[in-house]
Amino acid sequence: MRIKDIAAAAGVSTATVSRVLSGKQHVRPEVQEKVLDVIKEMNYSPNRAARSLRSKKSSSIGLIVADIQNPFFASLCRAVEDVAQDNNFSVILCNTDENPEKERNYLELMQNENAAGIILAPTGQLADHFPQQLADVCPMVIIDRKITGAAVDSVVIDNVTAAQQLTSHMLQHGYRRIAGLFGVHSVTGRDRRRGFNLAFADAGIVPEEELIIDLPAREADGHAAVSRLLERSDPPDAILTSSGLLAGGAFRAIRDKEIAVPEQLAFATFDESPWTAMTRPAITVIEQPTYAIGQTAGEMLFKRILDPTRPTRQVVLSSRLLVRHSCGC
Repeated sequence: MRIKDIAAAAGVSTATVSRVLSGKQHVRPEVQEKVLDVIKEMNYSPNRAARSLRSKKSSSIGLIVADIQNPFFASLCRAVEDVAQDNNFSVILCNTDENPEKERNYLELMQNENAAGIILAPTGQLADHFPQQLADVCPMVIIDRKITGAAVDSVVIDNVTAAQQLTSHMLQHGYRRIAGLFGVHSVTGRDRRRGFNLAFADAGIVPEEELIIDLPAREADGHAAVSRLLERSDPPDAILTSSGLLAGGAFRAIRDKEIAVPEQLAFATFDESPWTAMTRPAITVIEQPTYAIGQTAGEMLFKRILDPTRPTRQVVLSSRLLVRHSCGC
């Protein structure tokens, strides 16, 4: 398929199609929209070598996430790669480990490699003070974390409301001494901690501060924290974790102590994983639309690459509470 085929289908000149593809100005908005619709319908992708020569951009996009070992990011990465392949692009994957210095290095690498665009799950430090010039340097979509300070495309879920819903579910089933484990370096962990506290406030109950733990969102840290909680003379009657990695370590600690769930201890977490449905009892979770987040972010990025002047958007996708037997339900 060639540019002239797109032009014929859209009823415009080949020069107009070229201007739309290169992101140049002087194309009427209604004409540009029509051309972009035809490009999508006909599944057209410009020749990668020619595109790179014209734009001085590579045929790769950057995907910068916190930790690929987190099941949340594994599914999301797959979706981004699927969208990139559909557009004849490759993906450069980077892990920041929530480390701002690593994040800066990877963002610089993407610029040095002339990446055509970036999908980024920012660290808490960057999310809190996101410079507009960073979004202006390269087409970009933010995932998983809300940012302040810049107009940039993003795909998120409402983490505060989701954590509030999960915590309220446990409170409604009679649990009062709920230990909450939250990722200390991430915006999502902070938002989920806020939702946890809001649920207690809604119920007119004051949570026990010593049972609210901020820690690195790693399996080993989840295991260590829950092991300590269960060794207390007054252990909690329920545990909630804010990520799949924390959940894996926490549940392993519960099994190590031979504690019966839910008879002795209720348990719930964010992130659906294969083990959460297969273990006995099955685990109550907040299921995030991980593939849809990655797919939506990828599609938004390629629209931004084709049309750098389009208005920025924030897409908020819905999570889902999956009620199972780990809370005695």
